[in-house]
Amino acid sequence: QVHLVESGGGLVQAGGSLRLSCAVSGRTFSTYAMGWFRQAPGKEREFVVATCRSGSILYEDSVKGRITISRDNAKNTVYLQMNSLKPEDTAVYYCAAKPTTYDNIYTTPTEYDYWGQGTQVTVSS
Repeated sequence: QVHLVESGGGLVQAGGSLRLSCAVSGRTFSTYAMGWFRQAPGKEREFVVATCRSGSILYEDSVKGRITISRDNAKNTVYLQMNSLKPEDTAVYYCAAKPTTYDNIYTTPTEYDYWGQGTQVTVSS
């Protein structure tokens, strides 16, 4: 079983920054496509950003330029650097993994096999 643990969430004022981490168990992290999703109260879970095995990145349009994903295969960890945060970024952020032999990027929750417990990000105005 693959386990994912998010950390780094918290309370930040608008315009501030946070870096979320997602630690992934196992030795085959480099074969995983990874994604970040978020879910705000009363809303559906939405795509934020994802990366394929080789490191290419796809961002949701509203976060492009403010949010960056990176991965460290040696540490089995993926990061979400968030800058210029806005109140509308407030949500529970989830890390997701999809073991795959394809170098594809996945943007829908149903495509992913493993999920973390989520970490709360609250941006105050």
